[in-house]
Amino acid sequence: MPGVLGEVEYANGIGAIDGKHIEIECPPNSGSMFFNYKKTFSIVLMAICDANYYFTHVDIGAYGSQSDEGIFHNSPVGKALLTGQLPVPNDKELPGSTTKFLFYFVGDAAFPLKSYIMPPVPGQLLSEKILIFNYRLSRARRIIENSFGILVARWRVLKTSMKCFPNNAETITLACIALHNCIKVNLQSQTYTHPNYTDWEDTDGTIHLGEWRREVNPLRQTRFGSNNAARSAFELREHLANFFLAEGAVPFQLNRF
Repeated sequence: MPGVLGEVEYANGIGAIDGKHIEIECPPNSGSMFFNYKKTFSIVLMAICDANYYFTHVDIGAYGSQSDEGIFHNSPVGKALLTGQLPVPNDKELPGSTTKFLFYFVGDAAFPLKSYIMPPVPGQLLSEKILIFNYRLSRARRIIENSFGILVARWRVLKTSMKCFPNNAETITLACIALHNCIKVNLQSQTYTHPNYTDWEDTDGTIHLGEWRREVNPLRQTRFGSNNAARSAFELREHLANFFLAEGAVPFQLNRF
C-alpha cells in the first residue's frame, strides 16, 4: 500500500516498522513453510505506520517461518530502500543542528542496525546517553504496536485462525487495513480510537496502557539472531544519541509521511 513521503517536523524519523503473524489453518501439502515460532500456522504482515496509526506501507503473505528481517529486505519497500529507489526526503538538519542527518525508520531490537533503520541498543549496563536514546526509540516503536492492536481489536477476524487459503487471508487482511486507514483519515471517527484507546504517557513519564489491550492479547514481537552493522550505521546512531542527549526530556515523536 503506497504512501507518499513528505516533509517532517522532528528528528527525521519517518515511520515505525514491525511484523505481525496473521494466523491461518495449515494449508494442504504446505509442510512447515507456514509454521511459526508460536507453533501455529501463519502468514506475516510486515507494516510501516506513522504517528497517527496510519499504515503507510504493508507487505502481506510471507511464510510464517520467515524472520522479520528477511521479510523486510525481500519486500518491495525493503528492496526500494536498498537500491535507493524509495522516495525518502533528502537529508535534513536535526532541530538546532547544522549537520544534515538522513531520514530513517524505527524498529525494535530484533532489527539489525542500518543507516535507514534505528533499533535500540541492547544490554543492561548502558550509559545515560544510550538510555535516553533507547527511551526515545521506545516511544516511537510503541506506535506500531498500538497500530497492530487497534487493527486486531476493531477487525476481529484477525484474532481468529482464518479458515481459508493463504491468498484469501491476504485479501481479508488488506481489506481490514484499507478500512482502518479510511476511517482514520477520512472519517476521523472518535469512537474508533478515542483518546485512551491507545497507550499514553502522563507528565511524570508513566506509560498508561491503551484499552485495546483488554480486547487483544499482548502482541509478541519476532526475535532473530544478531547482525553486524556497518561502521557508518554505528556512527549515525552515535550522532542521533548525542542529539537526544542534548535535547534532554523533549519527547521523540514519529512524523507523519
